[in-house]
Amino acid sequence: MKMKNFIIAGVVGGLVNFLLGWLFYGMLFKDFFPQDDSNMRMVFIFLGCLIYGLFIAYIFTKWAGISHAATGAKAGAIIGFFFAVSVNLFMMSSSEPDFQRLVMDTAISIVMSAIVGAVIAVVNGKLK
Repeated sequence: MKMKNFIIAGVVGGLVNFLLGWLFYGMLFKDFFPQDDSNMRMVFIFLGCLIYGLFIAYIFTKWAGISHAATGAKAGAIIGFFFAVSVNLFMMSSSEPDFQRLVMDTAISIVMSAIVGAVIAVVNGKLK
């Protein structure tokens, strides 16, 4: 694995994920996902996005060798699907089940992860 590819692609992917999260959850679907801004800690959201970008970059550079946008988008969408369903099911374990929210969050996560995957793949391909 090229450490440079992993780090640069992961950081770029994390930044894209953070910006897409702001766009989708903070702007486009803010009424569907209301937030209590008094408890919001942006640094942890940013770090979570960064770790997710590094996670996808690790898979792409270490195991899969993904360096094309279309392949990255497909792989990102699949990762996003499994990640979102898993996290939402865990969240339902401690709150009232909301299947509409699960479906909406999963759909958003698929789209975001597909874009992040495509970006990471392109950056990975450019750094070869």
